[in-house]
Amino acid sequence: MAKNVRIIHCTPEDVFDVLRDGWLYPTWVVGASRMRGEDPGWPAVGTEIHHSFGVWPFVINDTTTVLEYDEPRRMVIQARGWPVGEARVEVEVEPHPRGCRVTLRENPVKGPGTLVPGFLAQPGIWVRNHETARRLGWVAAGRARSR
Repeated sequence: MAKNVRIIHCTPEDVFDVLRDGWLYPTWVVGASRMRGEDPGWPAVGTEIHHSFGVWPFVINDTTTVLEYDEPRRMVIQARGWPVGEARVEVEVEPHPRGCRVTLRENPVKGPGTLVPGFLAQPGIWVRNHETARRLGWVAAGRARSR
């Protein structure tokens, strides 16, 4: 399972302020290109956001579903990205002397992506999530400063 850790200069509540707003998903998730909708009650367990991934005109519409939600500590989602498959993504947030520590873990769980050996898939996932964690930090800290 790919694991990324980043110190973000804001509170855990600030990070969850971003996670709670499904419309911000494409601003911090690498590969997500646009939002199409958000279920009422997002991010309650079982709700979905409807997004697209890819680069226009090669975009594919898909969804991400909340599996666990424990604000301001943990969120687990199942991100769909067919035809590649689906991945389980865990976001853990804990207080840190300089703000908070965010840990992202991702693992393919369905589809063709599960057939790729971990030693080949995990480095690519790690690189993508390195940038994803940076973006999440920028959005969360920026929103916190503007309040």
